[in-house]
Amino acid sequence: MVKTHVSTHELVAGRYRLLDVVHQETNRVSWYGEYVEETGAARPCLVTRIGLPPDQGEEKARQVADRVLGMSETMARLSPGRIAAVVDALEEEGSLWTVTEWIDGLPLGQLFEQKGTFSPAKAAAIGLELLDVLEVAHGEGITHGELSPGQVFIRARGPLVLTGFGLAGATLAPRVAAPAYASPEQARNDRIGPAADLWALGAILYTMVEGRPPYRDRDQPESTLKSVDRLPLRTPLRAGPLTGTVLGLLRKDSRDRLNRTVVRQALTRVLDDPDGVLPAPKLKRACAAARQIGPQWSGRAMAAGTALAVVTVAVAALAVTHQFPDTDDAAASGAQPRPSASVAPPVEDAGAPDPATPAPSASPTAPSSPSPSASPDASPSAASSPSASADALPAGFRVYRAPEGFSVALPAGWQRLETARGANQAYRVTFGATGDPRTLAVTYSESAGPDPVAVWRDDVEPNLKKDAGFRRLGAIRTVTYQGFKAADMEWLVDADGGQVRTFGRGLLLGGHRSFSLRYTTPAADWDTKANREALDTFLRTFRPGSAA
Repeated sequence: MVKTHVSTHELVAGRYRLLDVVHQETNRVSWYGEYVEETGAARPCLVTRIGLPPDQGEEKARQVADRVLGMSETMARLSPGRIAAVVDALEEEGSLWTVTEWIDGLPLGQLFEQKGTFSPAKAAAIGLELLDVLEVAHGEGITHGELSPGQVFIRARGPLVLTGFGLAGATLAPRVAAPAYASPEQARNDRIGPAADLWALGAILYTMVEGRPPYRDRDQPESTLKSVDRLPLRTPLRAGPLTGTVLGLLRKDSRDRLNRTVVRQALTRVLDDPDGVLPAPKLKRACAAARQIGPQWSGRAMAAGTALAVVTVAVAALAVTHQFPDTDDAAASGAQPRPSASVAPPVEDAGAPDPATPAPSASPTAPSSPSPSASPDASPSAASSPSASADALPAGFRVYRAPEGFSVALPAGWQRLETARGANQAYRVTFGATGDPRTLAVTYSESAGPDPVAVWRDDVEPNLKKDAGFRRLGAIRTVTYQGFKAADMEWLVDADGGQVRTFGRGLLLGGHRSFSLRYTTPAADWDTKANREALDTFLRTFRPGSAA
């Protein structure tokens, strides 16, 4: 058991001052600390102490420290912005000390103490962010192995940050820092793999909605682990639509646990429809179906498959194959699914992090005629402040803040209709309203090339040409949007016995990251005042946020 009574006057390794305990678990304590430079200046940092086995020896401790540093560097490269960079790792007085850059956020465990329970929708949003990082790690053969609320930091702005990679198997016997979140195979000291992380994800989801871990953290770690391995799970009472997912993740046999594809679909369903429930039996069948279908779906297969109920399980497994992705051809062409009365309304803010304040945005000029050249153009000279956009919203519009991190003002009655997720954190969110043929699709990707015009021309347009009646309107135009390189493209396609017109703007954020916005409306209505107002407002108020 790691003790917290370290004097604040005492420097760890002669350079790290411990100021305040941030979070404590059975075998891990984290402090807000300072790196004291030789000049006397101090920089904030997060200092964590993890107990090591008493017979480990200096050489073994040094190997563990090197592994933590190396794994942190690897994961920071694979999942930038979501991994806390470890700047130092060392052994002192029988403990492993890790030092990371200060994280401007709170550990999830501390939020439990402050908030009590989370809504299923908020828990699902956090779960999806965790799953994003785990998918990257598991794809590289990396298992976290120490996942717990103390390793998950929630920030006011931007995506969550995960710590603790490289620690698995290095801590005190029974070799887990938070036994209440250990998997049964860890409790038995068996070999672990990605399924252990999925168990921990289930345990974290359980704790968020129930207000306590699935297995009580007893005074002795061995007693806690024995409960995890042998006692039946206490049925969650407040999980609502998350119940089936939690039960599917917390199966004792690692071979029976839900896989990542099914978990992502289930969490996305909860986020899109907080009142919907996907019971455990359906999840079991869905898991089998997803294994048969596989993770790679072509866009056209996706459009055809939505007629089958079981296929909805694989929506989240859809691979987004373009930099401004076409998650399904119908959506890309503008023939997005029409709203239905059963779609749940969006949760404004939804307890999600606020988007980061972006660079000054451009105030686009709405099209004044149906001419292809009359397209919204964001000129750097027409800048407006982020706050001004919210103050000047047209009547009925309100700002929607997505759990993914972006925000945009939507017309009255509009809500989140559909979410599709792909590889490498890519996703598409489609907005619309019952009885309104217009839609807005917001897509995020991390595989964009350096030229926004080339993305539309070489990656998106070839797929759009497969749709009936496709015709591009004018040239693909280079613009500057909110200080980013961007490009606009407009096109027509046939849909539902008529013709629809889509305006698309793709912007490059740097580091291969991109967003695209696609506004689709019946072509005959393109030049109406309502359409000009809606498109102008979308472009004026969209904020990428730091979650990207």
